[in-house]
Amino acid sequence: MKTLITNKLFTPIQVGSMELKHRVVMAPLTRSRSVQPGNIPGDLMLEYYSQRASDGGLIVSEGTSISIAGGGWFGAPGLYSDEQVAGWRRITDAVHGKRGHMFSQLWHTGRAAHVDSTNGNTPVSSSVNPEYWQDPTIKTSTPHGWLQPSPHRALEIREIPGIIVDYRKAAARAKAAGFDGVELHAGNGYLPDQFLQDGINKRTDIYGGSIENRSRFLLQVVEALVSVWGGNRVAVRIAPSGTWNGVSDSNPSALFDYVAKQLTHFGLAYLHIIEPRIKGNVLIAEGQGPIATARLRKIFTGTIIAAGGFEPDTAEAAVRDGYADLVAFGRHFLANPDLPKRIRLGLPLNAYDRATFYTFDARGYTDYPFYEGRIAVA
Repeated sequence: MKTLITNKLFTPIQVGSMELKHRVVMAPLTRSRSVQPGNIPGDLMLEYYSQRASDGGLIVSEGTSISIAGGGWFGAPGLYSDEQVAGWRRITDAVHGKRGHMFSQLWHTGRAAHVDSTNGNTPVSSSVNPEYWQDPTIKTSTPHGWLQPSPHRALEIREIPGIIVDYRKAAARAKAAGFDGVELHAGNGYLPDQFLQDGINKRTDIYGGSIENRSRFLLQVVEALVSVWGGNRVAVRIAPSGTWNGVSDSNPSALFDYVAKQLTHFGLAYLHIIEPRIKGNVLIAEGQGPIATARLRKIFTGTIIAAGGFEPDTAEAAVRDGYADLVAFGRHFLANPDLPKRIRLGLPLNAYDRATFYTFDARGYTDYPFYEGRIAVA
């Protein structure tokens, strides 16, 4: 790797209530290491996050289930029990001990679930889409391996306030667990995205039809999170024009322009934008620039974190050119626990091992070496 002279990535920035010393963010990464009973964050996760904490840096946690029924991924941690709060508290204390910051990403998988991971609860969505659970290319992680999602049902309108309450409760638990704020996962075909996009949402009530109606659920959830934390400690992650998990929309530009404009009113800590050149964890549009971030920068007036397919040089360019304020790295942060240092000094990066992304032990998780060849111990 050639030496990279960075400037903007290593300038300080105020993000909500946090004073960050650099702009290299650890993206949320579902890695299935919370497999003990109760989906409680354990010692392995403590070591993992401790390794990647940096002075003045920001970590966004992996997707964290807001309820048993909303937790459609085997090995994903939750924030719906006191034991889970205690497990996360150990992690946030360790991150803060290294003078880092950490947001909790709140997650409801909606239809992207299997009953083996929801304690038998039928997955829910905005509408019923049988083609989704019948698609052999779509799989979800279960205690019995990778399986097609279970058949789902449409949420009744009377049930929606209860889901919003689950988000609010999880936000309160995140505060008790010592996080610095919460990020709503509203992308990648999970529940809020299932309401947003008309390729999925076929409702005819106040949650379907127009862009305003389809955005209603997302905005109500954000309002609930803000009621717990205040706007400057809440963030939202979206995936404009993304195709992961079978999502689609007839006019994604109009939809996400509207969403970005509405989110501006909350005074959020940041808006986290996944570039459409990424599908899941795979780059599908080699050479494509940060088109979603560039477009929404003209609409959303707050802080923007860009994510999806960035390398150190393209991240520097995105911040330098004003498309984004910070850049989140996923696969590179997994494989390089000291990623900010490596980028700042132009050091070579460890290669990531896809075969260990969704396994259940330390291999490909906490055994990636620091540049000096030493592993930090939590």
